[in-house]
Amino acid sequence: MVGPGRPVPNAPALVLRPPSGRRPVVVVADLHLGLASSPETPRGPPGASAPELAEELVRLCRRTAVRRLIVAGDVKHPIVGVPRWLRPVVFDLFATLLDAGVEPEVVLGNHDVGLAPHLPREVAVHPAVGALVHGVGIFHGHRWPADRLLSAPTLVTGHLHPGFRFAPTADAPDGKRKAWVRVAYASEGGVLRRNRKPARVRELIVLPAYHPLAGTEALNRDRPERGRSFLYGRFLARGEARAYLLDGTDLGRVPTPPARPG
Repeated sequence: MVGPGRPVPNAPALVLRPPSGRRPVVVVADLHLGLASSPETPRGPPGASAPELAEELVRLCRRTAVRRLIVAGDVKHPIVGVPRWLRPVVFDLFATLLDAGVEPEVVLGNHDVGLAPHLPREVAVHPAVGALVHGVGIFHGHRWPADRLLSAPTLVTGHLHPGFRFAPTADAPDGKRKAWVRVAYASEGGVLRRNRKPARVRELIVLPAYHPLAGTEALNRDRPERGRSFLYGRFLARGEARAYLLDGTDLGRVPTPPARPG
C-alpha cells in the first residue's frame, strides 16, 4: 500500500506515520464488544474476551511504539444502547488502555449508538462523519464522511469486514480469511461528494475487523449484505480495489459492480 498508512504485519491494524515528525497513530476498527457475550458471560468467550482484546491492543501499541490509538467505529456489538451487563466491560477495556499509557480515541460507528456515556472521560469521541488526523480522513464507513475528509488524499475506514473465501463452498468456514482492501482512484472525481462535486481522494484503505469472531464478507464470492452496500457501491466500485491477506499476500482485484450514481 502507498500513502501514509502501513499495515502492521499479521495484525488487523494500520499505523499512520506522518512525515512532519508529529506523533504516529494506530488505527483499528470493529472491536464489537459484546459479540458472543451474554449477561452470564459479559466479557465474551475465551480467545475473544474483552480483557484479551484489551491486552492485545496494549501489546500492539508497544510493538509499534505508538501511544495514540483510534478505533474507527463499532466499539460495541449491540446496535442501539449499551446493555447494563456490557457497560463495565466497555469501560474496563478503555481503562486498561489508559492505565498502560495508551491514548484511545473513538470514531462512532453504526453500532455505537449510546456508547459515549459509558467510556472513561479521557477517551476522545469523534462523530460518525469522521476525523481528520495528520491529513488522513478516518471514518467508519456506514455514512458519508464530512467534506473536510473528502478533501484528504487518503481515507481509512472499517465497517465492511473484508475477506476472501478460498474454500469451494460456504460450508467450509476455515476457507474464509480476513483481508485488507486498498482502493486506488485514477484521478480526482473517482469519489464524489454528496453535492456531486469531485473529491480529492486518491486512495481508500478498508481495515479488517479486529474482533476475531466478527463476520467476514467474502468479497471474491458474495456481494456484501445490504448494511455494507453503501461503502461497497459508493467507494469500492469507483476505483481499482485490491485485497491483501494480513501477511501482505496480494490477492488481486476485488470484483465490484458498476459504480452507483451520485
